[in-house]
Amino acid sequence: MEARWAPTNSALIAHRSNVIRNLIWDVDGTLFDTYPAIVQSFLQALEPFGRSVPAVQVVSLARVGLSHCAHVLAAQHGLAEDMLAQRFRELYTAVPKSCQIPFEGVKSVCQAILTGVGINTIATHRAHASTEELLTTHAMRDLFTEIVAGDEGYPKKPSPAAFLAIISKCALDPRETVAVGDRDVDILAGKAAGLWTCLFQSDGLGADPDFAFSEYGDLLLYLKESWRRPTTR
Repeated sequence: MEARWAPTNSALIAHRSNVIRNLIWDVDGTLFDTYPAIVQSFLQALEPFGRSVPAVQVVSLARVGLSHCAHVLAAQHGLAEDMLAQRFRELYTAVPKSCQIPFEGVKSVCQAILTGVGINTIATHRAHASTEELLTTHAMRDLFTEIVAGDEGYPKKPSPAAFLAIISKCALDPRETVAVGDRDVDILAGKAAGLWTCLFQSDGLGADPDFAFSEYGDLLLYLKESWRRPTTR
């Protein structure tokens, strides 16, 4: 997928000419390439039951949510959902965080935001401790100011609740803040919170992001373009 502006973006730039200073990141499939480990864990969880599914199906289901994936797979194969989910959790927890690496170019984007006197934050469905472990393992914890995780009680995306919490906690200006994610729910939540939105490595453009890209070098160019625009208040 080539980087592209959304069809309405020319009008958007004219109306919202603020410099982009802050990013609110998703984790799985956005900051970190965790889906291979997630998919393999689900496939292995099915093996004792004599079941198998195409990996591409698991990817599609997992992108909606891990609970959704377990629910659908259990229903399709006549399995107890709680047993399948438990087996998946055991297998996935055992996967070293060192094997779930950040996407190429992610650190450069985060560092550029900090250099520009902005902040990076996280809104994720992943648990807080697991998110912290991923960041620490890959020497990225100091790049992020705030984390709102899936076990903190906020409604899941596409609800904007986690984004609104970050905006409030960090006193962010939504006009200067971008939500970055790999799923339509990330984009829908960001839009509902009044943010710019960027979609990573996905052809699911139904949510109409402001910018879609497949390499973080393209996102960095997008941000630098905003930095060249005059700031409006």
